Amino acid sequence: MSRRATGGRRPARASVSTGAPAIEGLALPASEADRRALAALLSDAVESGAAVSFLAPFPADQAEDWWRKTLAAADPRAIFLVAREEGEIVGTVQLHPAWAPNQPHRAEIAKLLVHRRSRRAGLGERLMRAMEERARQAGFRLLTLDARRGGAAERLYRRLGWTFAGTIPGYALDSDGTPHDAVLFYLDLTRTKAAAKEER
Repeated sequence: MSRRATGGRRPARASVSTGAPAIEGLALPASEADRRALAALLSDAVESGAAVSFLAPFPADQAEDWWRKTLAAADPRAIFLVAREEGEIVGTVQLHPAWAPNQPHRAEIAKLLVHRRSRRAGLGERLMRAMEERARQAGFRLLTLDARRGGAAERLYRRLGWTFAGTIPGYALDSDGTPHDAVLFYLDLTRTKAAAKEER
């Protein structure tokens, strides 16, 4: 396996010809155009109220700087997936391997983002399922993540079969500065798909 962080080293096949965005690995180093597109996507998420680490207003130049630093500092095994619609990035999700030497099997999922105009069409679910498969291919056995309690992301993760592990009160702030609780989830990738389906 190559030691450079990408979307899993294999370009994803284009979506079937239904007009749905195509999900693929982000080639690194990212182009300037892709960084700008990712920055616009992150700014859109913050402005729409998503709990993704930042407070509004969050200008595109600050978002692009964050992406530049994040991509440059990524672990070699990190995976970045993007969804493109007519060439434009409208969604993304990341996988970051655990840093601890005694957790080589674990990774964290972060920054599931879908542009407002592309929501409510199943793209978030498609990105998560694609990342789950890439994680299996990369040899990870356990995935973890957190989300705002009561939000759309929590409902998505429950629907996808992630296991609820607990709640942390007052964990972070919404983009408008309002405190929120976080819910923690994990996904055991060693389960067979059939077993996971039976438990849902």
